[in-house]
Amino acid sequence: MPPLNSRPSTISHQGQHQNCSFRPIHQIYLPQPDSSQTPCQKPYGAFHPGVGQDAGHSEPGAVAVPGCKPGSLEEPGNGINLDLIPNPVQVSENDKELWESQVFCTDTRGQIPPLSTTHFRVEDQGFASPRFVRCTTYTFPCTPEMAKLSHLPLAAVVKPLARLPEGEAPVPLVDCSETLPVQCEKCAAYICPMMEFLDNGHSFRCLFCDSISRVPDHYFHPIDYTGKRADRLSRPELSLGSYEFLLPEQQNKSDRGPSSVGFIFMIDVSYNAVRSGLLHLICGELKKVVQCLPREPGTMESAVRVGFLTYNKFLHFYNVKGSLAQPQMVVVTDVSDVTTPMFDGFLVNVKESTALINSLLDRIPLLFADSPEVDVLFGPVVQAGLEALKAAQCFGKLFIFHTSLPTVAAQGTLRNHNTKKQQLLFQPRSSYYQTLAKQCVQQGCCVDLFLFSDQYVDMASLVLVTFKTGGNLYNYSNFKAERDAEQFQGDLQRNVEKVLGFNAVMNVHARKGIRATNYYGSFHVNTTEVQLAAIDSDKALLVEFKHSGKLQEKDGVLIQFVLLYTTLSGQRRIRIHNVGLNCSTQLTDTFRTSQAETLLNYFAKTAYHSVLGRSTKAVRDELVRHVTRMLACYRKHCAQTSAHGGQMVMPQFLKVFPLYLNCLRKSKVLLTGPDSSIEERVYLRHLVMSMDIAETNVFFYPRLLPIAILPRAVRCSNRWLSAKGFYLLEDGLSLLLWIGMYVPTAWIQNVFGVPSFNTVDCGVGSLPALDNPVSRQIRSVIDRIRKERSRFLKFLIVKQADDSESQFQHFLVEDKNPSGGASYADFLYHIHVTIQHSLQ
Repeated sequence: MPPLNSRPSTISHQGQHQNCSFRPIHQIYLPQPDSSQTPCQKPYGAFHPGVGQDAGHSEPGAVAVPGCKPGSLEEPGNGINLDLIPNPVQVSENDKELWESQVFCTDTRGQIPPLSTTHFRVEDQGFASPRFVRCTTYTFPCTPEMAKLSHLPLAAVVKPLARLPEGEAPVPLVDCSETLPVQCEKCAAYICPMMEFLDNGHSFRCLFCDSISRVPDHYFHPIDYTGKRADRLSRPELSLGSYEFLLPEQQNKSDRGPSSVGFIFMIDVSYNAVRSGLLHLICGELKKVVQCLPREPGTMESAVRVGFLTYNKFLHFYNVKGSLAQPQMVVVTDVSDVTTPMFDGFLVNVKESTALINSLLDRIPLLFADSPEVDVLFGPVVQAGLEALKAAQCFGKLFIFHTSLPTVAAQGTLRNHNTKKQQLLFQPRSSYYQTLAKQCVQQGCCVDLFLFSDQYVDMASLVLVTFKTGGNLYNYSNFKAERDAEQFQGDLQRNVEKVLGFNAVMNVHARKGIRATNYYGSFHVNTTEVQLAAIDSDKALLVEFKHSGKLQEKDGVLIQFVLLYTTLSGQRRIRIHNVGLNCSTQLTDTFRTSQAETLLNYFAKTAYHSVLGRSTKAVRDELVRHVTRMLACYRKHCAQTSAHGGQMVMPQFLKVFPLYLNCLRKSKVLLTGPDSSIEERVYLRHLVMSMDIAETNVFFYPRLLPIAILPRAVRCSNRWLSAKGFYLLEDGLSLLLWIGMYVPTAWIQNVFGVPSFNTVDCGVGSLPALDNPVSRQIRSVIDRIRKERSRFLKFLIVKQADDSESQFQHFLVEDKNPSGGASYADFLYHIHVTIQHSLQ
């Protein structure tokens, strides 16, 4: 089959264009299915590694499997050649080679960006950087009928406040402190490079809705001979894809009353927190954290005020006003209707109250050292923080450090519920937390929850206030201070230092013919508006689009993402990200510009959303049906008829998508196992719903790094592990060091300081700092990997043939899952068989 290279793409290299032809299809030869066998009769074919390549086939990337046709190489009993089928490691390496030393310039509509795993530099030249927005495809079908036929989701993953790497220009700020930003008079889209100026610059045509608006007198400037404003290069909003508007002060006040931020640290002081050493650890860390509060760029001090509250079955507020001789405590015993007992001295400036804050944090562990209280609150704790922010006319964050199921007879009390109904596993048990979350969003009160429990706490109910308010969740099951302190310290430090926006609202403007319909992520939806009590630099939202009419190829698809938010210093800003996509009457164009890693993010979030009302089996089955329909559509309508009956054809950029989808199907949220509790599954579901593309990529397909050949990864399969080797595996949450049983003794001694493999302790959560090159090298690699992630990676040691290895096996996602999930080869065969039958 000849390559479908009808339209070359362009890659900008330091401002210049060069043609770079797509390799639009990837073909895999699989054994011809038995026509008498239906997919349900044999859901997954059993295959083993084989060898052989169809050298006679000229299609780039073609892979052959023994037994496909006469003359191919064969090994008895072998099926799919696992070394030749597509894999993310090779795809990532190819992308890195393509983009090495290149610059991605955003001046071309529908341009496909490098993968999220590739290090590259971006120059904003008219459209938003892929750091902020990535799409499932960069060519939308022109008609709703084509979109429905393709079964390809049309969506974008948006990370509005993403951090930019060093060397890339920050998002510019346009000062509109005297006036409001210019908008379309009909659809309210904001001025951007895609607007077309008319009448010598006195009016402009909105390319989102095609209406014409008048240019305000203060914004007028003549256009040049090209029809562009002559001042466009000096105005970010007319030349760049991403920029911010600073709103006038009167707009700040009318739009959002409070203009200050409060961080309230709320500490569980029940028996469980004291007994585990957690209380002492938290107080010690908070003394450091309050000295590193986030601040606006260019300012010397943070504008954030802090407050402290402890709780068991009662609430304890603390007055740490700088003029006091010592901290004061106010105890609230009536928790049925929480009110704030103090208005002055609870939320304070750290610089003015440093001495009292340190004194308080030293005293709290002593105050509750002999506490016998095992019962603990939760709902009234959140309510107390919310009321304190209201009283101080602040928006802000609640940092809650919690250990137990809230059993005190008060609002939000919970019980241990055991249910076998799949549809109820991820549902909160009390409507109280739904109402409380809504109240927090309205106030701009974000809830970050740090959970330390070795028992059931009804996480599905507790995390609702975190999920709905855009907060962060951290779960330390079976917490031991001596083992897990480093992870907690790292998580808390990174959390406090994040870039933050409060009281945020996101809107989407799209080209006529397409509209935003569904939103997925960590937020609250009020009618059609996405509301976030807070949004940080790591939060990503998924926006799904549907056709509302026909699109024209010449116009393309223009999308504008608008985030209205308040900064730490109280400034009201609007951040804009503009995206330009192509549209086509040919489904081939839509498929060949689709992105596997973005689709993985889409399917993960939609599937994890679906488990709230459907069984996990039903969700897994629907994923298989969806990918089968997608690839069957491509085979039927886009690929040329193959003379070889065993041929499986996939678009080039989707060739690893079946593997990604199988990894999602085998994830702990969708496929339970004996070692995965409902609490862990609720936790993981929460995390994935706000992950960006790079995070879902490594979470579902972990990175496996042989220490000897860093930084090149190998595939996540037992086949790539050597008993003489040692490997680091990371999934964005954990970092595991796997040690083969025949690793040289000298390496064991240099890294662990013990005499042999048998004496390595798998219970240790860190490596000793030994003074030798091997020890320094591996610790340096671990530090580097940790810096790449938004969370501090928990470190685990795994020895081959040890009991701890069973946990490691879950990360080898190309193999059959210990809980029963199919291997990559078996799943690929199943998809192939199903497609073949659907086309008969």
